[in-house]
Amino acid sequence: MAKDDDAMLVRACLSGDASAFQTLVGKYGGPLYNVAYRITHSREDAADATQAAFVKAYEKLGTFDFRHRFFSWIYRIAVNEALDLAGRSGRERALGAVAVRSADDPERDCAEAERCDHLERALRELEPGERALVVLKHLQGLSYAEIGEVLDLPEGKVRSRLFSARQRLREVLVDKGWAP
Repeated sequence: MAKDDDAMLVRACLSGDASAFQTLVGKYGGPLYNVAYRITHSREDAADATQAAFVKAYEKLGTFDFRHRFFSWIYRIAVNEALDLAGRSGRERALGAVAVRSADDPERDCAEAERCDHLERALRELEPGERALVVLKHLQGLSYAEIGEVLDLPEGKVRSRLFSARQRLREVLVDKGWAP
């Protein structure tokens, strides 16, 4: 079970095994970077947030509560770092999203790329907290319970705030004429 594997790695790291933390970095580096990128819309900020999250996690590893999942704990740190960076920088950024192309239907590929671009631009218009909820649920695929663990919110609050964030996203899409 992943929770048990992570707990063993955390215990090994606390016992002085630096390679155990490297294993955790390897396991969670990609997912943390992805969520940070979706929140900050900047490769540099996402890399900074990911690195800062691992540094903080390493420094605070002794405070980790083994009753919880390491995944949720490190995700919470990374999301907070990304939200902090996103809040500090109000500048617009190009996402440079790469759409999957198929040789069979270039017209469909073009329409899909345009939809993705509209969604990414609309996400930028949301407040960082709203954006984090949408990203964690719909782009990272976390459950309501997992989002609650990551953001330290009761599941009911997650549902309520996510509903509001979706409504706001829909409003932005409609206002910009991007709604289907």
